[in-house]
Amino acid sequence: MRITVFEGESICGDDLSLDFLNRYGSVRFYGVPDPAEVPNLIGDSEAVLCSKVLLGAEVFDACPNLRYIGLMATGYNNVDVAEAARRGITVTNIPDYSSDAVAQMTLAFLLQFATNLISYTESTRRGDWLRSEIFCYYPYPMMELRGKTLGLFGMGSIAKKVAEAAAALGMRILYHATTEKKDLPYTFVSKERLWEESDFLSLHCPLNDGTREIICRDTLARMKKTAFLINTARGGLVREEDLAEALREGRLAGYAADVLAIEPQRADCPLIGAPRCILTPHVAWAPAETRRRLMTVLGQNLEAWQKGVPQNTVFPK
Repeated sequence: MRITVFEGESICGDDLSLDFLNRYGSVRFYGVPDPAEVPNLIGDSEAVLCSKVLLGAEVFDACPNLRYIGLMATGYNNVDVAEAARRGITVTNIPDYSSDAVAQMTLAFLLQFATNLISYTESTRRGDWLRSEIFCYYPYPMMELRGKTLGLFGMGSIAKKVAEAAAALGMRILYHATTEKKDLPYTFVSKERLWEESDFLSLHCPLNDGTREIICRDTLARMKKTAFLINTARGGLVREEDLAEALREGRLAGYAADVLAIEPQRADCPLIGAPRCILTPHVAWAPAETRRRLMTVLGQNLEAWQKGVPQNTVFPK
């Protein structure tokens, strides 16, 4: 079997390897491809493994041997799943492999907003503590999370982990999802109430036509000026121009995100230079343990498909 692998470096880093894939067939490894070259690089391959490469009708037309797409991620909005299904191409993803890691990053952002840890660390590096006349100083505001309201937009596996940890810190948990979860001890509310009552609002939903740019001028106008927004889901959930304006005008207390609408970040990103804005380069999923788990399931998905019993199959909605 001929297998084409794109973007392997995105999950390997400097410490892991995808060489184990050679046991499943003849593998050709490529980095991040020029979109125009994708069909040529796939060529006569029957399987493609990738993360963000766009795969749709034009690629399928040019690659008639293609029968399997193994995504190296949970999200699959880069693949025309309906067209793949129509052509008999199996698409699989890797669900729930990074829930612990992404929940951990969400909590790190939450705690940063509560403690101003980054500002205090930078202050001591500048020597401010050396010059202090008393044993401490606290020019950067801090708060206790107990009693504050955390709003979760979405209630999948990541949000559930965040809710559990936040509840242990004494936070009140509100959430909105497509359906109410009867087995959870948290309060299900409308979207409007979620925007209005949250002291911290964390996004945990997929990106689709119903959620694209759900955070925009109108949504932000409903939120408290003292509220903080956290996004470890998808950058496209936020209209970044509106968010940057809200931060500059003091209509939002802060924004922390591990994702952007366009990645990698471009020089024209609206959030560059925005005040009270913390950005990390889509690394919440990237602890070594998480990436090893991803690789294990990646191989299992491919092997299951080869045996005729595909698992973790993505179907059109």
